[in-house]
Amino acid sequence: MDRAGELLKRARERLKLTYRDVEKASQIIATRRGSDEFAIALSRLADIENKATVPNIYRLYTLCAIYRLDFDEVLRWYGVPRDLLPSEAVRVGLPQTHAIQFGPRAASPVPQNSNAEIDLNKTTFLSHLMRRWGKMAFQFLDGQELSHHRYGFIGLEDWSMYPVLHPGSLVVIDETKRKIATAGWTDEHDRPIYFLEHRQGYVCGWCMLVGNRLLIQPHPASHQQPQSFGWPAEIDVLGQVTGVAMVLESSQRRPARASAARAKSPDP
Repeated sequence: MDRAGELLKRARERLKLTYRDVEKASQIIATRRGSDEFAIALSRLADIENKATVPNIYRLYTLCAIYRLDFDEVLRWYGVPRDLLPSEAVRVGLPQTHAIQFGPRAASPVPQNSNAEIDLNKTTFLSHLMRRWGKMAFQFLDGQELSHHRYGFIGLEDWSMYPVLHPGSLVVIDETKRKIATAGWTDEHDRPIYFLEHRQGYVCGWCMLVGNRLLIQPHPASHQQPQSFGWPAEIDVLGQVTGVAMVLESSQRRPARASAARAKSPDP
């Protein structure tokens, strides 16, 4: 925290701004934003620079605007790595399948200056690189432009598309591909998988339109029944799943055969 205050002080001094200059500039921003939260008094600026006082998000915005600083970079000075939000989210497992609202900028980028030579056409051991990079961006996984993409997380208890999509998988959702395909595939690996939102949450699966109903078909190995929704009033197609990152061996693997056996066994 002391270092963050010192870096902000250096930024002010490089621009040859006095405390009074910063206070006046902050008042302009506060007026434009219609909130006094953006204003910075002389005493508060002194505390930020010299007493390790952490500015709130409004004052941090103001300082970045006045000093011409990147907001994410200043957040890192205070120990808040916004670019790691997706990887932090993945570590907090949730039982329900859900969309991830992080934009492409939030994904951890692959370092530009890396000594490691990587041939994506060959099988590569990446564990040592993962320790250095953190979570890899989806750009690295498939190399495509993701400006029209969102991300989804397959819930830890969602076995509906297993084994094609494992619980805990991260998926890339192409928002430009919302039309339900009716043909064009030869097997389950080619058949389009869609990510959808309904009133109770999200679902991921194969889709088929039957009249005014949208049928969500799970993988046969999941032993789950298809779901039917009124189309388009009851459900919205967010897009087609075009990429996936998943752990192939799950410590929470469901004993599917045992579950199926219990379901078939007669009552005593």
